[in-house]
Amino acid sequence: MKPLHRPAIATAALSALLAAGLLPGWTGSTAWAAPAEPRSRVSASAQPRATAAAPAAKKRERKRAAAPAAATAAAGAAAAQPAYGARADVVAFAQDVAQRRGLELQWVQAQLALARRLPAVQQLIMPPPAGTAKNWTAYRARFIDRARIDGGLRFWRTHAGWLERAHTRWGVPPEVVVAVIGVETFYGRHMGTFRVLDALATLSFDFPSGRSDRSAFFREELEALLALAAREGVEAGHWRGSYAGAMGLPQFMPGSLARWAVDFDEDGHLDLHASAADAIGSVAHYLAAFGWRADLPTHYSVAAPVDTRDRAALLGPDILPTFTPTQFAERGAELPPDARSHDGLLALVELQNGEAAPSYVAGTSNFYVVTRYNWSAYYAMAVIDLSRELRQARAPER
Repeated sequence: MKPLHRPAIATAALSALLAAGLLPGWTGSTAWAAPAEPRSRVSASAQPRATAAAPAAKKRERKRAAAPAAATAAAGAAAAQPAYGARADVVAFAQDVAQRRGLELQWVQAQLALARRLPAVQQLIMPPPAGTAKNWTAYRARFIDRARIDGGLRFWRTHAGWLERAHTRWGVPPEVVVAVIGVETFYGRHMGTFRVLDALATLSFDFPSGRSDRSAFFREELEALLALAAREGVEAGHWRGSYAGAMGLPQFMPGSLARWAVDFDEDGHLDLHASAADAIGSVAHYLAAFGWRADLPTHYSVAAPVDTRDRAALLGPDILPTFTPTQFAERGAELPPDARSHDGLLALVELQNGEAAPSYVAGTSNFYVVTRYNWSAYYAMAVIDLSRELRQARAPER
C-alpha cells in the first residue's frame, strides 16, 4: 500500500529509524494526493497578537535571525562542489518553472545557478542495508525519554495559548501537536543543517542510481521552494533543513508548506523555523486536513489471532483501517469492550521487536492520520506514546 502523504523524516527521527532498522526503502516524503477539501486558512483574532511596535519589516528580520544558523560540515562540503550554473537540464527546468509560475526567468536562473550538488544527500537518500531487524522497543526509547518529555512540557507551557487555539479550530489535542514537533525536531533543536536549495537540486538533477528514481517528485518540491522564496522576497538558498528538503519545527516539505502551512500569528509570513505559532497551526491543520476526528482514540489494545492465516489476513491491508470489530473477532482477534463497540474500521498494526515477540494494536482512523505525517506505524506509535506521556505529566500543572 502506498501512502497518501508523508512529510520528510526529520534529522532526529531519521537517526532513530536507521538505528531500529525501520527505513525499508523511502527516507524522504511525498505527496501522493491532497485531501478533497483541504481546510481553509484561519483567523487568529482570538489569540493575543505580538506587539506591533516595530515595523513589519523589522519583525520579519527578527524572525529570520532566529532561523537555523549557518550550515555545519554538510554545508562546508557543498561549497567544494561545483554550482549547477548553466547545465542544460537546469536551464530547461528554470524556463518551465518561470513560465508556469509567472516568475521572472532571470531570477529563477540566478537562484538555480547557485545550487550545488551534495554527495552526502545522494548517500542519505539511499535505502539502509538489508537484513536489519525492526525493533519497536529500540525505536520508542529514542523518543520517549525524560529529556523529550520535559522539553515538551516547556514547549506546551510557553505556547499554551496557540495550542488551545489550534485545538479549538481543528480538534487536534495540544499533546499530539507537541509530540509531532518533539519527534520531528526535538522542539526545534534539530531542524537540519543542509541548505534546502542544494538538497533539492541534488535530488532533482543528480538522483543516485540504485533505487527507484524520485527526481520528478523532488523537482516539484524544488519548484515549490522557488515559489516560496519569490513570495517571501528572499533568496532560495535562505532555508536550512533535512537532507530531503524538509524545513522548520514540523519538517514540512516546500510543497506541503504551500498546501497546508498557515500564518497562524497573522504577521504576513509563513515561518516554520522561528514562529512556534505558525508551526503549531500548520501541524494541527495538516492532521485535520487528513481526517483527524476529535475525541476518537488512536488505537485499542488487541490480542492478535493465534492462527497464522487469520493474522496474515488482518495484517494484509497494513495500516489502512479495513475491518469492523466483528470481522476482527471472526478472525480470532480479541478486543476489549470499548473496541468492540467502535463504530468505525480498524487495522491490525504489528510492531516488531527484533527477536522478541511482536507487539500489536488495533489502529483507528486517527492512527492512520498520524501515519500520513510519516508513513510508518512505528513513527505513529512514537508520537502517540509521547503525547500520552506529555498529557499525563501536564495534568498536575493544569
